[in-house]
Amino acid sequence: MSHQYYRLPGGLVRALQDNTPFPPLEAALQEPNGLLAIGGDLSAERLLSAYQQGIFPWFSEGEPILWWSPDPRMVLFPTELKISRSLAKRLKRQDYEIRFNSAFSDVIAACSATPREGQDGTWITHDIMQGYTELHRLGYAHSAETWMDGKLVGGLYGIRIGRMFYGESMFHHVTDASKLAFVHMVQHLQTLGCGMIDCQMKTQHLASLGAREIPRAEFSQRLRELIHYPT
Repeated sequence: MSHQYYRLPGGLVRALQDNTPFPPLEAALQEPNGLLAIGGDLSAERLLSAYQQGIFPWFSEGEPILWWSPDPRMVLFPTELKISRSLAKRLKRQDYEIRFNSAFSDVIAACSATPREGQDGTWITHDIMQGYTELHRLGYAHSAETWMDGKLVGGLYGIRIGRMFYGESMFHHVTDASKLAFVHMVQHLQTLGCGMIDCQMKTQHLASLGAREIPRAEFSQRLRELIHYPT
């Protein structure tokens, strides 16, 4: 099969058509770090194929779909979760409720609408919301939600395949609301035997919670082992 490519300053990037497979991860550009392919669609089949290989979409409104597999990869091993003293005190308060999957569409919409420091817009486009809502309908996409006084004030969503969880985005309207949801989600994933949480890119916020970078080769090896469990 012949493939089409985009020529970028960092090298050649495969152009995806409807039936074009993803290239091997080693083909990802070093700059920008991890850009692997351009195009394709956000169907459930394409998204699940991507996540099973350690690939995720990330692009802005008006851009073609960009697919990434960075090296190194930011991950959190559930047993390495760090809870600060202040967060531990916050967790003990009884003024909030944690729910799972009760308002997935509201969570992803809030993640899209919440302003991010250093970002002009959002990468959670209408097409992204449609694609992940379909994955939620199929049982792969999940949300953890923090509720206070009957209102959704924070949460996160991600994808679970086997014993692997891929964190996608978080939001909060009340201080620490996203952290509360995150900690409860990690603890919940531990009870399900989840061995690794993909955090994609390095941030100080995730590092403060215990996430760390590992080489892409190690990430891929662990991923292959974890996804082959019943979801």
